[in-house]
Amino acid sequence: MTAQMPKLKRTLGLVSLTLYGLGIIIGAGIYVLVGAVAGQAGMAAPLAFLIAGILAAFTGLSYAELGQRLPDAAGAAVYAQKGFQSSLAGRLTGYATLLVAVVSAASVTRGGAGYLLAIVDIPLPLASGAVIIIFTALACWGVKESVYIASSMTVLEICGLGIVIFIGADALGDLPQRISEMWPKETSAWIGVMGGTFLAFFAFSGFEAIVHMAEETENVKRTLPRAVVLSIGLSALLYMLVISISVLTILPTDLAASNAPLCLVVDCDSPNMALFPIIAIIATLNGVLIEIVLMARITYGMANRKWLPGWLSGVHAKRQTPMLATVCVGMIVFVLATTFDFEPLARVTSALILIVFVIVNMSLVMLKRRHEPVKLSLEIPAWVPIFGALSSLAVLIAELFWTA
Repeated sequence: MTAQMPKLKRTLGLVSLTLYGLGIIIGAGIYVLVGAVAGQAGMAAPLAFLIAGILAAFTGLSYAELGQRLPDAAGAAVYAQKGFQSSLAGRLTGYATLLVAVVSAASVTRGGAGYLLAIVDIPLPLASGAVIIIFTALACWGVKESVYIASSMTVLEICGLGIVIFIGADALGDLPQRISEMWPKETSAWIGVMGGTFLAFFAFSGFEAIVHMAEETENVKRTLPRAVVLSIGLSALLYMLVISISVLTILPTDLAASNAPLCLVVDCDSPNMALFPIIAIIATLNGVLIEIVLMARITYGMANRKWLPGWLSGVHAKRQTPMLATVCVGMIVFVLATTFDFEPLARVTSALILIVFVIVNMSLVMLKRRHEPVKLSLEIPAWVPIFGALSSLAVLIAELFWTA
């Protein structure tokens, strides 16, 4: 009799799953991209974040429904396979999703370098490599331990943003008088907003990572959609407060020129703010741990379908984690993180994730058209995935052609 393959362990509830999503969204998304988006959109950076958040929300709702319909670790790959009724579509989408996660993890690692160098002068490849090795080992240890540690780091991330909001609260008092500065008045300014929106999409990417934890989530049909909606809503609120304070306090050109833009806002040179760079480092590097956990689940799910070598679907009998897949993706991220700069990686990630978003939204459209009976705790109107696909495609085209 053949021994039964160990299964992934269901241990995640609403709080841990929401914090998991917030951890991957917030880290590099706001701690690093404040400067990059401000460099593109200037004083209209809050508008760029707002547009990106609204457009991402439609796709987020599609993921929330699909995560209930098809609770599978392979996520978008399975959605495409079932939606388009094509194994090839699923396989290609899976490869694209895996590539998104790999490039995103590498970009998050590079993005944390600016804050790290604000504390200690060490070679970037050495620091990046050490972080990836440590977090890969932690991801192998156990999903419960990995997500709980990531959740603790996420709480610290949010506290860091709370510091920014507290220190810059007075600047928000000037918002009614200065809000006109944040509205583009010329075509060239709108081009900058579109470029900033494209980058800001990277800041919101992360909610889709939640669906890859479906096989390790308790009461998945109830917990997963709520975690997706909560993670998007809470991150959007924090983003708008922090980016508004940043451009009201510091010139956008200065934010763009800094490797650690939020350090300018809170004045990290002040003795009272000596701990802030450490919080920022934890915030950005938290995304690395979460991305490694995510990539391992995508790889595991695809290997289960023979879309990747079967040995990658192995689950450690004691730890109940996809250990071989975790080690493999950790090695790939190590190579990318020690080779490329942050902004090019962020741009590649945004382009890839927009393509995946189009496919995922259209997959839901196809599933809805077939009217297959399924019990859902959250079912969205049919126009939502259509708008999500069109808006993702529009932002991608604008970046490729309009803002080129």
